[in-house]
Amino acid sequence: MEPQRQPTTSRAGSWGKRNTAALLSVFSMGLGQLYNRQWIKGLLLLILQFSYIIVFRDIFNMGLWGIVTLGEKPFRDDSIMLMAEGLIAIFLILFGGLFYALNIRDAYQVGRMREEGSRPPGIWASFRAVTDKGFPYLIVFPSFLFLVFVVIYPLLFMMLIAFTNYDLYHSPPAKLVDWVGLDNFVALFQLDLWRNSFINVFSWTVVWTLVATTVQFALGLILAVLINQKRVKGKRFFRTVLILPWAVPPFVTIITWSALFNDDFGFINQMLTTMGIGAIPWLTDVFWTKVALLLIQFWLGFPFNMALCTGILQSISSDMYEAAEVDGATAFTKFRHITLPMVLYATAPLLIVQYAGNFNNFNVIYLFNQGGPAVPESTAGGSDILISWVYKLMFDISKFNYAAAISIVIGLIVMSLAAYQFTRTRSFNEEDMIQ
Repeated sequence: MEPQRQPTTSRAGSWGKRNTAALLSVFSMGLGQLYNRQWIKGLLLLILQFSYIIVFRDIFNMGLWGIVTLGEKPFRDDSIMLMAEGLIAIFLILFGGLFYALNIRDAYQVGRMREEGSRPPGIWASFRAVTDKGFPYLIVFPSFLFLVFVVIYPLLFMMLIAFTNYDLYHSPPAKLVDWVGLDNFVALFQLDLWRNSFINVFSWTVVWTLVATTVQFALGLILAVLINQKRVKGKRFFRTVLILPWAVPPFVTIITWSALFNDDFGFINQMLTTMGIGAIPWLTDVFWTKVALLLIQFWLGFPFNMALCTGILQSISSDMYEAAEVDGATAFTKFRHITLPMVLYATAPLLIVQYAGNFNNFNVIYLFNQGGPAVPESTAGGSDILISWVYKLMFDISKFNYAAAISIVIGLIVMSLAAYQFTRTRSFNEEDMIQ
């Protein structure tokens, strides 16, 4: 019979080998492993640590100095490049810190094994443990790294720009960029020019989002209900014809509608003139430009909602409608108490996604009239929404700091909508049921 292992009696008081190994690993990677008699692992970690310091030493020095000062001499120091290098240095420090923490944890756990009388695993046993238990993390890590540098890095860079004075008059390398704290956010609401522009654009963005999304969904639902009636013949023909606007690329549709709405030679104004109504300034009047934009978005959005609602209507049991008819329900009563609740229950998450999408619907606004017409004493066009205004601030007048500040505001709004949508999904509410 194999003798039972007893805890070692060599523990130094209550401190123990686990704490000694962990403390040594705090001083330097690999020391704890060497203390635990894992010679190869300890040496590899020591070499990795010194290689990390030697390779990235210059990036740490220049990056951390640059992101704090943003440079000291024009033409020699490029503030934006220094900021970019500083962000990279911070990411490298975070990754290094994570690896350092794992090194301490490993030394602590192996030290505890020694206290319990177990033999520390060798280099190959450690390698197999990492590849077996950590296989999911090894697979996910490249995607996580890609996400960090493709999504998180540009996002953080944009957020840092919002706290600087980076604009046309502070463009490197001729000029240095400075940190200004919350001045850009304060200026958006304190200066009359920017406050009025922001309020007008934000108000129109909200109206545009609510009206465009609600009406396009209502049109799709009404058409789906009408076509789904038993008395309607040629359902396939009507569905095919009505889905055609969705089959055409949106930018082609928008440009075509822009030509049709042209004040001078557009077909719509020619038709209105022939009817005796007179031409309407679709592209030069703010009100009529907004009307035209809403009509175009209705045209672009209703086919998707019609197809969506059609699928849901066909899944509703006819027994429910027959039972309602027996009780004397009218067509409107059946629609209100059966059709509408069932459709809204199934489409609520997608409907919220459509609201968020139209909030940032840059294509329609910019391709139709570039956010115009121009408005006196305003930095935005008459039909600009927040996202198209940000585009103009960046590429037309090089006001990068204000564009970044407004982008943060947009991000907060969209994230709030996304969080609201996510918390209403079944995958969130029934997370505990999925094992």
